[in-house]
Amino acid sequence: MTAILIYSDQDNFALELVTAARSLGAAEVKAVTINNEEQAQVLANAGAQVLKIDNEAVVSADVAAVAAAVAQAAEKAGTDTVLLTSNRRGKELAGRLAQIMGAGCLTDVSSIKIEDGQIKCQRNALGGATVAVQTITTDKKVIAVMPRTFEAATGAGGSMEAIQVNIPAATIKLLEVKAKSGDDVDIEAAEVIVAVGQGLNDAGQLPMIEQLAKKLGGEVACSKPVATDKKWLSEERIIGLSGKNCKPKLAVLLGISGQVQFTVGIRDAKTIVSVNTDENASINTMADYILVADLHQAVADMNGKL
Repeated sequence: MTAILIYSDQDNFALELVTAARSLGAAEVKAVTINNEEQAQVLANAGAQVLKIDNEAVVSADVAAVAAAVAQAAEKAGTDTVLLTSNRRGKELAGRLAQIMGAGCLTDVSSIKIEDGQIKCQRNALGGATVAVQTITTDKKVIAVMPRTFEAATGAGGSMEAIQVNIPAATIKLLEVKAKSGDDVDIEAAEVIVAVGQGLNDAGQLPMIEQLAKKLGGEVACSKPVATDKKWLSEERIIGLSGKNCKPKLAVLLGISGQVQFTVGIRDAKTIVSVNTDENASINTMADYILVADLHQAVADMNGKL
């Protein structure tokens, strides 16, 4: 494979995409940055050939403008394959970019490799009930890779080159940037997860869950209903198809039944411990250790021992 172009507006995700491109045997890894001199330097330091776009017409909030800029960068780079990050903005960008390029597109890719001269992409299918290996058959390809699928790239010998793009005036006017209110936890980066489900009696029991997570050096997470229906925790802590994909070394799952919408976000944990009163709970089929017990008593006991 010749050159692959990568783009993400976040430094750490962009570095992961550099590693992804290298894993495909790209002769050249080219990275596009948009109005971000610091990111350009970070990627060049990691060995990427950076194409810098400095154009006030490209507003980050206008995904259509970003897609147009990346498409023009791909043309200038002479590459038919673009790797993006499969987060919320990245998935929207993937669709828009594929349309402009006339490319095939896959998102939420959890593994990529070259096999028989083709890029094989592994991703969830049928609502997460199974994993499918899919291939884009068009010459041009846009692939959005899940965050933390690859390690951040390191290296040296990169370069930077300014390029010009022709972008119409933005249709969106950015007035202000504010930090997202509420929880700033990053459960995807946690080495230990203590997750609660609807088996938790009430929000008043959360302090003991937080205490256990703290003693284990981890973060508290939850199934979707705990955050969206009961409002006991923030949506930043949801694991699963509608939330975060976590790969901790240890996942302690408390009172979680094991619906597929949840399990797709935690099944790659190295060790899974399930605490549930139901010995036949679906979650137990994927657990390494199973404790059939009331989670409240189990957590109290664990806190007492740790």
